[in-house]
Order: sequence, then C-alpha cells, then structure tokens
Amino acid sequence: MRAVVQRVSRAKVSVRGETSGEIGRGLLVLLGVAREDSESDADHLAKKIAGLRIFEDERGKMNRSVAEIGGALLVISQFTLYGDVRKGKRPSFDAAAPPEVARHLYQRFIDDIKTLGIPCQSGRFQEDMQVELLNDGPVTILLDSSKSF
Repeated sequence: MRAVVQRVSRAKVSVRGETSGEIGRGLLVLLGVAREDSESDADHLAKKIAGLRIFEDERGKMNRSVAEIGGALLVISQFTLYGDVRKGKRPSFDAAAPPEVARHLYQRFIDDIKTLGIPCQSGRFQEDMQVELLNDGPVTILLDSSKSF
C-alpha cells in the first residue's frame, strides 16, 4: 500500500458537486492499494498513520499524533499512486490492485482507523472526485508498505 499523508487545517472531497467527506484539523490520506497487498498491510498502515507524530506540541516540536490533537482523517482512494512511468510517458497501472481487492482493503483501512477511535471521512471508491485542502505546514509524508516504514 502507498499513502500520501498531508497534515491539513481542513479538507473536503466532493463527487458530482456533492460533499462526500469533510474534516477540520487532521490528515488527508491518499491511499493506493497494490496487487500483493493484504489485510495485514492495511492494519499496519492504519496504525502507523494514526501514530504519526507530525502535529506540534506546546514547544512547537512535531511530537503529537492526530488522535492526541483530537483531529480526523479524510481518506481518498488513489490507484494512480501506482502509476509507473519508467517506460514511456503514459502511466502503467499494472501494479495497482484490481477494484474488488482494492475496495476491500481501502474499506479495511478506514474501519481500522475508526476502531482506533479516530473520526474518519472518505471519498467514494471508483468515482471522479474533487479534493480541496489547506495543507498545514506544509507537512507531507509518503509511506510505502513495499519498503520498510
């Protein structure tokens, strides 16, 4: 799994002009699922992201997690994170999981975040979405389960 995690002051996702999910302070997570990913990858990534200490404490040091600041997550499915352009200019998405697998693991990730007690909103799987955000910092972290994290 791959995730682009952005610390935000606010974020919103819309589908056909209708708001699907919206949060205040927290994390916007763009989530991609690879063919070889499993439920254990979703579980591990959810715990990792929930525990990321990328919010400032009273000394201005990045030392608090999203749960510690009372924030929320907005999770957006993003198969294009597996776009491979090493050969040519048109991306190949062969490494991305098929929709039925990706949908299940995307939902598993969201359920894991909610089980950890963190409010979570989401986009709509396999829909054309418009995402608005105010990146705070900016702070952007890339996590890839195919590498050690």
